[in-house]
Amino acid sequence: MKNNKAVEIIRSKVDGRHPKVAIILGTGLGPFAENIENKIIFSYKDLPGFPDAGVKGHAGQLIMGQINDIEIVVLQGRAHYYESGKPDIMRIPIETLHGLGCETLLLTNAAGSLLPEAQPGSVMMLTDHINFTGVSPLFGETETSRFVNMADAYNPSLCDKFRDAAKTMNITLHEGVYIWFCGPSFETPAEIQAAKLLGADAVGMSTVPEVILARFYGLNVAAVSIITNMAAGMSDEHLTHAHSIENAAKATNDLQTLLSEFLLQYNK
Repeated sequence: MKNNKAVEIIRSKVDGRHPKVAIILGTGLGPFAENIENKIIFSYKDLPGFPDAGVKGHAGQLIMGQINDIEIVVLQGRAHYYESGKPDIMRIPIETLHGLGCETLLLTNAAGSLLPEAQPGSVMMLTDHINFTGVSPLFGETETSRFVNMADAYNPSLCDKFRDAAKTMNITLHEGVYIWFCGPSFETPAEIQAAKLLGADAVGMSTVPEVILARFYGLNVAAVSIITNMAAGMSDEHLTHAHSIENAAKATNDLQTLLSEFLLQYNK
């Protein structure tokens, strides 16, 4: 890893903490950070190479602390490909998590559902993805490590821990394949029909490039979507970002409970 200034800044202020788990919080999921104890907070603006979190519902902070006595790092907000046209916009943040010693990355997002049983306000664990954009955050990488193996990119052992956590806490956890559209416009009904034919169960505008980067840096990955809407053409709902945030709030408690229980089981 190249000299990472963000890692140096964070290490100089965290008294030797060594987090193993990192979490990226998606649209409307910032309140999870309220559960973190012994917080040390860094604004993205103070970390070289970190992007602006320019979307409403994304605070743009890195928080180090503990939940259930487990050291974690939380990225409160992400930047998206559609904001800059740069598929590697989250490379420095994920490189930083790797540089801090994290071994596991938990990704959360807001997504549209292609499954009738997964209604807005529910939670879906991702088991695989489809990159529908045709772009990669590893464009321009010259090392042979760019040829990343994406089989089991969503770590089976971590997925099992999420299933156990959901069972323990009596939370319905849907499962499915996530398809990445670049946005920022919502998908058309025809695109959603195509996505269904390809095998997708949820649709969104993030996460996939972060999974690719995380695997490039050797991090184990798990991901959970909050279902904020039925995908285009699957209901009479008028899709807006404000509505996505509103529906994300409905599932926030379930996701917080799920993440907290997952962290309890992480070291078992």
